[in-house]
Amino acid sequence: MAVRERLPDRRECEGFDVEALGLRFHTTIGRYDDGRLAEIFITNHKAGSMAGILASDSAVLCSIALQHGVPVDVIRKALMRAQAAGTAGGSTTHGARDRAVLCGPGGSSSGPPG
Repeated sequence: MAVRERLPDRRECEGFDVEALGLRFHTTIGRYDDGRLAEIFITNHKAGSMAGILASDSAVLCSIALQHGVPVDVIRKALMRAQAAGTAGGSTTHGARDRAVLCGPGGSSSGPPG
């Protein structure tokens, strides 16, 4: 079993909005010091909704996998459907690449250029 690579107690995070299948979510990601994606948090506007619960639980599972060394590309290919349409907004140095990985080939940025 792979050993979990722990994150520092204090770290920067990046947030952006995602829309998928007509539902809006806010996504927050954290990184390791070397820039690798390390954790994902997803919430939606309606607390306690099934879509919000499933998104949040999926983000927790993804974070655990990332912290145990599973590459983000492997996670995306295992979970995302090519026909699932989603868009993401916001921008940072790594943000566009990670949003593309998280949203899949159909994802597009609706935020300011980065």
